[in-house]
Amino acid sequence: MMRRYWWVMIALLVLVLSGHAWAKTSVKLAVVTKPGSAQNICAEIFKELFEARSQGRYEIDIYHSASLGTENEILEQLQMNSVQLAIVTDGPFDVFLPQARVICYPFLFADDQAVDRVLDGPAGKELLKQLETVGMKGLAFSENGFRHITNNRRPVNSVADVAGLKIRVMESIFHKELWRLLGANPTPMPWPIYAELQQGTIDGQENPLSVIWNYRLFEVQKYLTLTGHVYSAHIDVANLKWYQGLPPADQELMQQCMAEAAIRQRQWNRTNEADFLLKLKEAGMAVVEHPDLASFRKKTSGMRDLDLFKEPKVRDMLDKFMRAAQP
Repeated sequence: MMRRYWWVMIALLVLVLSGHAWAKTSVKLAVVTKPGSAQNICAEIFKELFEARSQGRYEIDIYHSASLGTENEILEQLQMNSVQLAIVTDGPFDVFLPQARVICYPFLFADDQAVDRVLDGPAGKELLKQLETVGMKGLAFSENGFRHITNNRRPVNSVADVAGLKIRVMESIFHKELWRLLGANPTPMPWPIYAELQQGTIDGQENPLSVIWNYRLFEVQKYLTLTGHVYSAHIDVANLKWYQGLPPADQELMQQCMAEAAIRQRQWNRTNEADFLLKLKEAGMAVVEHPDLASFRKKTSGMRDLDLFKEPKVRDMLDKFMRAAQP
């Protein structure tokens, strides 16, 4: 009987140890957008890469479609470690880290090559590092893209046509000030905003072409103007303490997988941009392809001297981004 007892105990011990060895660590990754959108593309690529390369030790649970709240709320949850990972538009970060607003500086980047040179270079890496001061680990920059204006009241051919438009903006100090300078009535709202556009609560909004298409804004917006007034990144972040508590090899693997996912997502966005524009035209949007950008540049030319950029750390980061963006 004793012999049988010991065999049973050994079998139970093997089962317990085996179960422990194969137990997966669940990780919450939050995005505010719906499947098929830019944030989700990056999240899904990361999930595939990290789960496979960690050999099943981690399970990435993607919470999409604002199921965990607005982008600001997601970042607050990230700081509290109720969410471990997030992919969030750069705009809301300036509430937490004012230096983050330099990415959005108007007409900073001439093209995609300038974007990659800055964000993948020393300036971008330094900004990611500074997120540690607010409890976040900056992993990579994925992409929302260059933002353009849509509205229902009139074609926007120059900055004069923006005057008085009630434009939805992100919950960002910078974006509110930018649209005030441009002459609009900036109205901060969390995403999504289809109903507000449909009901006429706001006249318009500004976003990259992929967002305008994927959220079917062509159904509730008549005019599109290709202003490209700011470049919009997604910052891919982890809770700092949680990240630092991972084994060093897993930290490195997570960094590698997110960086690779970000690169692949940027390629997806850029490859499909022309197709998004064609689809929006075919859907009936009236597109101003060559607006008077000089008028927009003139209105925003003094933005560097506003209080938004006077704090020494913010000004220093802006200067670094401006130098790095030059050809």
